[in-house]
Amino acid sequence: MSKIVHPYAHRLVILRDWKSRWFADPKKFKGFLEADVVLREFLEKRLRGSYISSIEVERSQKSYRIIIRTSRPGMVIGRQGEGSIKLKADILREMKKRGIALPAEVKLDILEVESPEADAAIVGYMVAEALEKRMTFRRVLKMTIEKTMAVRGVSGARIVLSGRLGGAEIARTEEIKRGSIPLQTFRADVDFAREKAHLPYGDVGIKVWIYRGQVFDKKDKK
Repeated sequence: MSKIVHPYAHRLVILRDWKSRWFADPKKFKGFLEADVVLREFLEKRLRGSYISSIEVERSQKSYRIIIRTSRPGMVIGRQGEGSIKLKADILREMKKRGIALPAEVKLDILEVESPEADAAIVGYMVAEALEKRMTFRRVLKMTIEKTMAVRGVSGARIVLSGRLGGAEIARTEEIKRGSIPLQTFRADVDFAREKAHLPYGDVGIKVWIYRGQVFDKKDKK
């Protein structure tokens, strides 16, 4: 029987780092995990439309750092940093409302993604946004994959749509693929993301794979 493994989890330690970085004793683990899950759910809903790539969390005994990677930092930060201040206040209010305690110092860092067309999460949202604007799915697939393959360093891409495509009564799956995506190769830098397009006749699921070449250890082995 075949086993499907998440491309991100498959490359942890080898190419990727954990998206939540902290240590806890068994008694505090449940509370820390709940805080991370609630934070991610809140930010994904609050920042939908801001082209978010990833949300990372770093926790120490006295500080809690939230790192938001986006291709449009200006939309999140706002004029003179008003947006980031308001977002931080909203996070603290939501956590207090849920009864989740955070360390005294909460930091919010917003970083820019240099090549958004080579980032699976942002590409997935671009497809969802185009579908929600009632563009035809075949045109969206073709345009998006051409933009992705035009980026320097991208060796392959695959986009899969599942649902009531074009408003059809029976759901189906359509996909488009360019180049190669070696999922079995550990050193292959494969980025993967899932997204949903909310349409009047139901949600359409989106999966994106982007292969950005192989990563080799550059350290001199003495």
